[in-house]
Amino acid sequence: MEGIPLSSFPEVLLNMSTTAHILGGCCMGDSQTTGVVSNKGELFNYPNLYVADGSVVSANLGVNPSLTIAALSEHIMSNIPDKN
Repeated sequence: MEGIPLSSFPEVLLNMSTTAHILGGCCMGDSQTTGVVSNKGELFNYPNLYVADGSVVSANLGVNPSLTIAALSEHIMSNIPDKN
């Protein structure tokens, strides 16, 4: 079968990709040139400021991201140092 799979009204009529799960905006990277936060969820150049939600995921996963977000959040939480 040939063709381009399209699944939603904007994709079919307006040639615009859409998603039900908005992700990204504060993506994880190796440095501030490739991302906003480190693999520990800490913002580059802002010590002790962490992001632990779907914004650290750089692209649509193609599936419901809830378990991925929960796992990432737990990983980030485990890297936050104790106050004492």
